Amino acid sequence: MESRTLDYLLTLEDLRQLKYRYLRSVDHKLWDELADTLTEDAVADYGTPAMGGDNLLLTGRTAIVEFMRKNLGPGLISVHLAGQPELSVNGDQATGTWGFSDLIIAPEYKVVIQGAAFYEDTYRRGDDGVWRISRTGYTRTYEASMSLDDLPSFRLTANRWADATANP
Repeated sequence: MESRTLDYLLTLEDLRQLKYRYLRSVDHKLWDELADTLTEDAVADYGTPAMGGDNLLLTGRTAIVEFMRKNLGPGLISVHLAGQPELSVNGDQATGTWGFSDLIIAPEYKVVIQGAAFYEDTYRRGDDGVWRISRTGYTRTYEASMSLDDLPSFRLTANRWADATANP
């Protein structure tokens, strides 16, 4: 296999691993690891009705991580999944579109939020040779919420951040 082709394929895999690490870090509340997936000047543009109907624009790694820490902390259970990547690489810059779905369970507020979107990302390879997200964001395809009061059979049987015996 030609060296350029191999380098390109390895870069695509690096970008896939980066996106997966970003999502896992959010769900596992690994804020330092999340920070390492982002460039210092990263921008996040999350379009979702759950945040008041307006896009949430965050500028800078610190702002993004602090927002996640405050709003997706241990009181919320989250699952973020992304796949079907469409990736394009041009030197030390890259772009990606990802199909995305998420599920948020907020026991304290007795609500479940489910949604889908397509992430639009840009990536930059740093001087250290590591790829990081320089811009990320989405506009929801859909979002739905359900009250746990409407789901009388719902029982939270495991929660790594809380006592699993405490059901809403």
